[in-house]
Parts: sequence; structure tokens; C-alpha cells
Amino acid sequence: MDYVNKVKQFMQQPIPVEANRPTPIDFHGLPLTKYYTDNWDDVQSFKARPDDILLVSYPKSGSTWLSYILDLLYFGQTCPERQTSIPIYLRVPFLDMQIPSFPSGKEVADELPTTPRIMKSHRPAQFLPQSFWEQNCKIVYVARNAKDTAVSYFHYMRMSSIQPEPGDWGTHFHRFMEGRMVHGSWYDHVNSWWEKKQTYSNLHYMFYEDIIEDPAREINQLCSFLGLCLSAEEKEKVMTDMKFEAMAQNKMANYSTIAPLNQNVSTFLRKGKVGDWKNHFTVSQNEMFDEDYKQKMKNPSLHFRTEI
Repeated sequence: MDYVNKVKQFMQQPIPVEANRPTPIDFHGLPLTKYYTDNWDDVQSFKARPDDILLVSYPKSGSTWLSYILDLLYFGQTCPERQTSIPIYLRVPFLDMQIPSFPSGKEVADELPTTPRIMKSHRPAQFLPQSFWEQNCKIVYVARNAKDTAVSYFHYMRMSSIQPEPGDWGTHFHRFMEGRMVHGSWYDHVNSWWEKKQTYSNLHYMFYEDIIEDPAREINQLCSFLGLCLSAEEKEKVMTDMKFEAMAQNKMANYSTIAPLNQNVSTFLRKGKVGDWKNHFTVSQNEMFDEDYKQKMKNPSLHFRTEI
């Protein structure tokens, strides 16, 4: 069966909504759920190819947005039908995840017919499958400021039955500061990849806020890193299609086809803005967070903006 038919078959099967939310366990020092631990060894043995493109981020930092952008850059002109017929999670599979009775992210990645294959991961640098380093693959890392990430993660956990129960905002706020989130500490994640950037030349480190501020500049820099030569018209088309409003309405990009995500609670693509944390953080929470941030963000060369 070819890939398109497999995609159609996949879309006809509803992904089961979990009756009970998972409980994280300590796994190699990371808080992870069964959806990431059950296939850990399979992912670790993944065979990367030299032309693979890997997108990495901490959860809720813009990985869906960058997945869509990368797919547009490589295939938006040659295979435009992909944008309206194949969900983004099957065009850019989430390598780490496995939901019971459905193809794992690794299995989807292995079946990708595209060249290059584009995949995404939420793993810290030290847990990336070794073959990506061995094959000198291009890696795009996208980071988002901690405050907006915490808010976005909260709303995602509220609407996802495959995430642990988030509790109220105050509970989540403290859990995020303490790094007790699935995939661990935001600080550890963004720093591990920033440090890797210093020694691994095929890593392009992007900031969510920069893309919001000046998408044309960021697309040009991304194309330069990837070695892509797009015309001005092609880049303009990408920037039109990648707008939040367009993605939010696109069923192949907004994750509305995923049953465990209850978009009546919160949409998966919620706001796409910088500074929404101001609508959630109390004055005392903001002061507490800023003090904690000073203690944990030790790298003087890594800077984030919480407003633009």
C-alpha cells in the first residue's frame, strides 16, 4: 500500500480518547508518560539519513508552526495538494510518540516518501538518537520564552487526554517552574540545545518571538541554513500560508482531526502571540517567576524576550 493510501486509512480510524490520563514516571531523569517510554528503544535505534531534517523544541514552543513552515518550504510548490489532504502530523511525524494501536511516530517517519524526510522531536540534546549526529543531519531548534510556553502548555494539557491532569493554573505554574513537566525542565531543554549549537554546525537555533516580529527575515535565514533558493514570490506564498489565522482554519494543520484533543476546551492553535502570559500571571507570580528565572538561566549568551 502506498503512503497516500496509508494516510487515508489512518484518517478513517479515530484515535482513541483515553479514559484515564497518564501519570508521568521518572525515566532517565525525565518525567515522561507511557506514550514516550514504551517506544524509547525503538526511537533510540532510529536510522537517520544524511538528508533528513529534524525539528526540535520544548513542548508548546512553536513546533507545529515550524513543521508547517518547513513543509511549505520544501514541498509547497511541488506538492501543494499535501496542504489540503495530509495532516501535518503525518507530513512531519512526531518521532518520539506512540499511541497504542496506531502507527508510532517512528513508523510514520520510516514510511515517509519525501526527500528530505522532515521529522520533529521534543527530546533534550543528550537523548537524541545517535544516528542524527552520525549522519550530520540538519537540525532546526525553535525556542519560546518561558512565560508564554508555560501558559500554552497549561491550555494544551487542559484539552489533551493524553497529557497528565494539569490542575488549576496555580498548580501548573509551580510545576512548570520546578521542571515537573512531561519532557522535564524548560531551562534544561533550551540550554542543552543552545550549548549543542556551539559545537554542532548543522544546528539552526530560532526564537518564536523573532518569527512573530519579522517572518521575512527569519524565513530568509532559515532558507540560507537549509540551502534552499526560493523566489521572492515563493517566499511570499510561504509567509501568507504560515500566518496564524490561515493555519488555525486549516484542518490539515490545526490538529482538529485528533480525537484526544478536545478543542471545545481549548483550541490546539490558540493565539499564536507573544505576551499572553500577562493574562495569566498575577503580580506575585510574575515576581516569583522572575527571581526563579535569574537563578536558573545562567547562560549569559541566551536571551529571550517576553514581549515585542
